[in-house]
Amino acid sequence: VQLVESGGGLVQAGGSLRLSCAASGMFFVFNDMGWYRQTPGKQRELVARISRAGSPNYGDSVKGRFTLSRDYARNTVSLQMNELKPEDTAVYYCNAVYNVNNYWGQGTQVTVSS
Repeated sequence: VQLVESGGGLVQAGGSLRLSCAASGMFFVFNDMGWYRQTPGKQRELVARISRAGSPNYGDSVKGRFTLSRDYARNTVSLQMNELKPEDTAVYYCNAVYNVNNYWGQGTQVTVSS
């Protein structure tokens, strides 16, 4: 199983970015897909995730600004990030879960300048 992220980069505060994650190499549908982020010295934190049967869940700091969407047919998950703030600067990781197996992408850097 491979998760490939794209869409990171540098943006000014107040701007927008869209992250995408494409999954390949499997013949099943993930239970959950979503995004986490990490900054140096801190634990990886939830940004947003969605299960097969539910609505997206968002971390408190991104509610109202970020929108998660999932395409089950294409095995992709995307994160639209609006009103970006310098504190959103981090490496963003795509995550997918199938039963007890946890899969991660390689990470994509998002940098928000003030």
